[in-house]
Amino acid sequence: MFLFEKLEVYQKSLGLSVDVYEFLKVSKIDKALKGQLQRASTSIALNIAEGSGRFTQKDKKSFYTNARSSVLECVAIFQILLKNKTLEQEEYDVFYANLEEIAKMLSGLINKFKE
Repeated sequence: MFLFEKLEVYQKSLGLSVDVYEFLKVSKIDKALKGQLQRASTSIALNIAEGSGRFTQKDKKSFYTNARSSVLECVAIFQILLKNKTLEQEEYDVFYANLEEIAKMLSGLINKFKE
């Protein structure tokens, strides 16, 4: 087992990515925005995995920061979908809560590294 597979934040981000893909299978979203959401949600887990394999704290922190940026990108996309009435408030709330939890976990991970 690889180190990143043991990280709770990785497991949660992997679950989020699966949930997003399931959501996108049944939703009627503009092709460009759909692709952007797929990439952003997948990027979270991928950056965590890649960052865990880096040898320096600076490199690890950079990848974890990129993962957190992808979380925020997902939040913005879901807000756009909500405003455009492409997404129900209940669905939005579930995705938002998951993204918020992942963001907090990543912030904790990032803050462990000294400048």
